[in-house]
Amino acid sequence: VQLQASGGGLVQPGGSLRLSCVVSGVPFSNCNMGWFRQAAGREREFVACMRWRRSDILYGDAVKDRFTISRDNAKNTVYLQLDSLKPEDTAVYYCAAGAYYSATANPLHYGYWGQGTLVTVSS
Repeated sequence: VQLQASGGGLVQPGGSLRLSCVVSGVPFSNCNMGWFRQAAGREREFVACMRWRRSDILYGDAVKDRFTISRDNAKNTVYLQLDSLKPEDTAVYYCAAGAYYSATANPLHYGYWGQGTLVTVSS
């Protein structure tokens, strides 16, 4: 199983980025797909998740109305659109895959994790 995240980088406050995560080795269309982030010196934080049923979506309070999760089952890829970025969004962003029965913010419900991609928001 491999989850390959990409798309991170340096962006100014108010800017946008689009993260991608390509999944191989699991039946992607049946997976919950989640995004988490971890800033230096802080605990891992839930960002967003989407179950295979696209209507089942959750967002963390800190990113609600600014970030958008989507998926393309034909490409085995989940995306995270980051808009209106703030310096406090600076973190390593991780994608994760799991088989829980509903969209979930609990990292314990995800069995597979990618290597992370760094997002830095700074002027």
